[in-house]
Amino acid sequence: MSVLTNITLKVWRQDGPDGQGRFESHQVPEISEEASLLEMLDIVNERLVEEGREAIVFDHDCREGICGTCSLMIDGQAHGPTKGAATCQVHMRVFSSGDEIVLEPWRADGFPLVKDLMVDRSAFDRIVEAGGFITSPTGGAPDANLIPIPKPVSDASMDAAACIGCGACVAACPNGAASLFTSAKLAHLNLLPQGQSEREKRTEAMVEMMDDHFGSCTNHGECESACPKEISIDNIALMNSDYLTSKFKNRKKLAR
Repeated sequence: MSVLTNITLKVWRQDGPDGQGRFESHQVPEISEEASLLEMLDIVNERLVEEGREAIVFDHDCREGICGTCSLMIDGQAHGPTKGAATCQVHMRVFSSGDEIVLEPWRADGFPLVKDLMVDRSAFDRIVEAGGFITSPTGGAPDANLIPIPKPVSDASMDAAACIGCGACVAACPNGAASLFTSAKLAHLNLLPQGQSEREKRTEAMVEMMDDHFGSCTNHGECESACPKEISIDNIALMNSDYLTSKFKNRKKLAR
């Protein structure tokens, strides 16, 4: 088993939202290249606790690339150098002995810092609460094959539903936009037959909630590149089209 030596970990430390932030360096004399980056952070934290110092605060949960809570900037890249992977899926083998690894929290106005590497991503929750659901009273659960859905449509919906809400799209965007996240949450419902009855209402509510918290999309494409699930920016085009349609249809309803 190969071992990396003399790794320097440069970590952002900040006591709270209003605290003075600073970088703090930690030496990692040796670490297995099979260890994940979060496991390296665990080792550093164990040492800090043993020394009577405060551990580095960072978000994590499943560590399987599913929950999206492991949100870090690694050497200036959202989730680090491994394409199509969340932070918890980044392993030390992508680095070399003697490297300096810089860890920072998401840098976006929509994600205010809580402490150290942890940010508040509840703005995403508010976008979903605004319309990311289906309220049609359908009674009991129907059979799965009761409504025929063309495979290209179901595939596109499932691809969009792969979004884990990590926020990498916002952190990577020069404008701090959340268009990829919002469009993914819209597409996985708006493409399916079950989501049609509330399509315009859902789109208008979620897009306008997004605009309250995040910047505007100007098609840089950084969001797609940083996304650990490689969600396509085609969803943003669909969202924009649906939003224009929803504003037109909803305005007509109000005029009646």
